[in-house]
Amino acid sequence: MVNITINNLKKKYGEMQVVHGIDLDIADGEFVVLVGPSGCGKSTLLRMLAGLEEITSGTIAIGDRVVNNLPPSERDIAMVFQSYALYPHKTVAQNMGFALKMRGMEAADITERVSNAAEILGLTPYLNRTPRALSGGQRQRVAMGRAIVRDPAVFLFDEPLSNLDAKLRVQMRGEIRSLQQRLKTTTVYVTHDQIEAMTMADKIVVMQGGQIEQVGSPLELYDYPANTFVASFIGSPAMNLLSGVIDNESVRIGADTLPVPKGMSLQNGRDVTFGFRPEALTISDDGAGLKATVEVVEPTGAETHLVLKHGSEKFVAVLRSRIYCEVGQQLTIMPNTEKTHLFDATSGQRLANSAEDQV
Repeated sequence: MVNITINNLKKKYGEMQVVHGIDLDIADGEFVVLVGPSGCGKSTLLRMLAGLEEITSGTIAIGDRVVNNLPPSERDIAMVFQSYALYPHKTVAQNMGFALKMRGMEAADITERVSNAAEILGLTPYLNRTPRALSGGQRQRVAMGRAIVRDPAVFLFDEPLSNLDAKLRVQMRGEIRSLQQRLKTTTVYVTHDQIEAMTMADKIVVMQGGQIEQVGSPLELYDYPANTFVASFIGSPAMNLLSGVIDNESVRIGADTLPVPKGMSLQNGRDVTFGFRPEALTISDDGAGLKATVEVVEPTGAETHLVLKHGSEKFVAVLRSRIYCEVGQQLTIMPNTEKTHLFDATSGQRLANSAEDQV
């Protein structure tokens, strides 16, 4: 196992720069997820790490070796692709052992490694089948087995679950995470799905426009997003963000006012964005809060999701109980003042709201 160090990494295609000076440290045995919208640079970063894309400038070190000029075969990595990339005419065992055969490994050693990986992945009954006789989930396991048998220092995953249906994706992300914890191999995983990122990662790297917006544990990013982009990207449903202005230790949002988050003192008249998670609120019975109109009611059984309109803006409420209301009904919503956030209206950067944020 090894750590990965990325320093001032840049990538240009002609005059177009797509990765802008990224710095990132990945610890030995850590499961790191790169997440962001399409075109944010996460797959390009992964491919540079794998040696499949040339680096414009900066350095990538795997362990104590700078690998900028090393071919993929010499980087001690194994990559699992979105498309599985299996040989259709070869059996599961042959697919899993092919790279080892190309290295010149003895047949008995290949058989042993393939058998061990197949047992880990539950593929032993399928070793003599070809890929077309397997389900999508089984094919993905074969692709993972092909990586495992190589016993690499680093696993790289490029959106490996995007071709699977929703139920199988949930199952497979649990299996991948469990496998990584068992093998303790340093892992870099790319996805555009923030639910995958939240449920699988030790550390999440949120990217946008070829830059890193924030790095931290899933709960750090959820509880203390660095800016409005991270706040709106991490969490499902996303954080509610409403336009406001500071008014005498309160935030005025349209015709309503809410308390300023604890520990903050801001200049009157400052434009801000007021943020709160959909579950961090209650329906007010004393008239204090945001007066909103119900536009959508979505009962899920354990919860009730509401889409509400306040002035020209909309926000979402997730209530941890069954509530019966109708479209067009007026409700007053009070966010939990200990879990609200203020962001600068111009830059989008989060304004610290307590001593805890300074730690």
